[in-house]
Formats: sequence, structure tokens, C-alpha cells
Amino acid sequence: MRRRRVVYGIMMGTCLALFVLAWAVVRVYSTPAAVAMSVVAMVIPPFAAMVANWNIDRR
Repeated sequence: MRRRRVVYGIMMGTCLALFVLAWAVVRVYSTPAAVAMSVVAMVIPPFAAMVANWNIDRR
């Protein structure tokens, strides 16, 4: 359970960092790159939820 929680936190932290960096820093230099980073960040949360709930019924 602890490992899943840590992996979930890392994934969501990466997601947040991508959004913040994309629109605070990268946008100034390249808007398409910022949009691409945002798209990648949008894909992460569903996978993070799957990781967090992996084998939750098994005890």
C-alpha cells in the first residue's frame, strides 16, 4: 500500500510540475511545446489512479 501511495504521489507531482513549467516557463519560448507538455500532463492522472487502485481487493 505504501509503495502505491508513493508512486501515486510521484506521478501527480510530475503532472503538476509539467503544467506549471509548461505555462510559466516553456510558453515564453515555445507554445507548441507547452501544449504538448500539457497533453502529457493530462494523460498522467488516469494512470496514477489505476496505480493507486491496483489490486486493492487482494489482501
